[in-house]
Amino acid sequence: MAAYNITIFLGLLFLFFAFSASLTVAEIHYHEFVVQETPVKRLCRTHNIITVNGQFPGPTLEVRDGDTLVIKAVNIGRYNVSLHWHGIRQMRTPWADGPEYVTQCPIKPGASYTYRFTIEDQEGTLWWHAHSRWLRATVYGALVIYPKLGSSYPFPQPNLEVPILLGEWWDRDPINVLRQATFTGAAPNLSNAYTINAQPGDLYRCSSKETVRLPVDSGEKVLLRVINSALNQQLFFSVANHKLTVVGADAIYTKPFTTTVLVLGPGQTTDVLLAADQPPARYYIAARAYDSTQNVPFDNTTTTAILEYKTARKTKTGRSSTPVFPRLPAFNDTPTVTAFTNSFRSLFTGKVPTEIDVSLFFTIGFGFFNCVPGPRCQGPNGTRFSASMNNVSFVLPRRNSIQQAAYQGIPGIFTADFPPVPPVQFDYTGNVSRALWQPVRGTKVYRLKYGSSVQIVFQDTSIFTIENHPMHLHGYHFYVIASGFGNFNPARDTAKFNLVDPPMRNTFGVPTGGWAVIRFVADNPGAWLMHCHIDAHLTWGLAMVFLVENGVGELQSIEPPPPDLPPC
Repeated sequence: MAAYNITIFLGLLFLFFAFSASLTVAEIHYHEFVVQETPVKRLCRTHNIITVNGQFPGPTLEVRDGDTLVIKAVNIGRYNVSLHWHGIRQMRTPWADGPEYVTQCPIKPGASYTYRFTIEDQEGTLWWHAHSRWLRATVYGALVIYPKLGSSYPFPQPNLEVPILLGEWWDRDPINVLRQATFTGAAPNLSNAYTINAQPGDLYRCSSKETVRLPVDSGEKVLLRVINSALNQQLFFSVANHKLTVVGADAIYTKPFTTTVLVLGPGQTTDVLLAADQPPARYYIAARAYDSTQNVPFDNTTTTAILEYKTARKTKTGRSSTPVFPRLPAFNDTPTVTAFTNSFRSLFTGKVPTEIDVSLFFTIGFGFFNCVPGPRCQGPNGTRFSASMNNVSFVLPRRNSIQQAAYQGIPGIFTADFPPVPPVQFDYTGNVSRALWQPVRGTKVYRLKYGSSVQIVFQDTSIFTIENHPMHLHGYHFYVIASGFGNFNPARDTAKFNLVDPPMRNTFGVPTGGWAVIRFVADNPGAWLMHCHIDAHLTWGLAMVFLVENGVGELQSIEPPPPDLPPC
């Protein structure tokens, strides 16, 4: 009897350890990303675009929290390239973050580089994209992080999960669009189409045959992982006659709320549950621009896909019925954007920094460089467009990356004097004097001590025009504790701070003509780019870099650079 009990005990002990191991096992995923030219036909014309592995969009990466990714990027294309894993925290591994000349020099044609990083305490939808010039117009894909084995979603398990990547298409090489704008100093040419999973949809020429279709059974719950991978445009998104329940954003779970329209700035992701509870038919999935500027041209076209019930009846001639179209907001519907943005709340609470060590105030907006009239001065009134933060228009170095220079102590690559406040105080959203319209160029960083609690007030300006700027911070996610319109007033607006359950984001749209306040703890050493995720604005200089110092010991210090780090 005693032997029998011991056997039972050992058996249960074995099952316990086996089950425990199943909960903690982590995988290493190996991938090869070949960056190459691929012929792609859109809008009746074929272009040789830059892709990964010949796929457009690129491959979807699927991992679990705790897994490690090892991705060898091989560049056989015609341009320098680097890859960014948007929203991944990259704890102690800034060498894998990707922005060219910030954490690495680009991968030259014929060369390769292996990105190695581990997913730590992140679940949900992120994405990856090129981070060199405008290559991300076609070099991008989804990055899906599932819960650890033995864990589940904090919402009902869906029957189906679908990445929805919203994009922008030019009927020419995007690099040539960039080159023309860089030469002339004028605004870049607008895109010719928006796309859903790289297809423009029914409303564009030569596109309806390839329109993306999403077949569903009645009663199914569908998790849509919506990603705005467009280069330069905030987008409204809706599914005709269907409500969307938001359950996550930027790989952070949110308190669920229901809406009929999403708003996503470039770089943002939103996870929504859709119930297939409508009469069996065909329904358009649609996206079009949110234009937050004043009298500035934009691409006003609409991209579509089709949600298709499998039991939808066909017409008497055997054709599929015309899909129902959703009611999308007006292009300039800022109240809808505000209501949607203000609906976000963190699912988990209690970790917002309350004691602030570093308080910063950053103006963000446009500017102009004066120049001698001619072909290179085709911006407004014979100037060149620029953009800045605290009147500094960011310039990428070329001889080395900021991270390498900081790690190796190489002088002359950057200066550590980014201003913590604007050099001049003014009526930021009022009638700004033309004397304040020209910024200064610089490769400036701001140093942060490891572990410091940081608060940043972002303030939009009305220089040239106000605009909603989607600000992205690499290597971190942050709490958005408040936002509003007009000039930030600490005496009035601190009362609006949500320190209980504010949303966490890696990219947040600062309201047009307004302000936003974020907080985070500087617990990840390295050089981390902060920039507007509208690539035209990044090109003009709307960026800066935080240089977070090492803490104490190995676990608070960046890892040594990998041996195959690309040379400059």
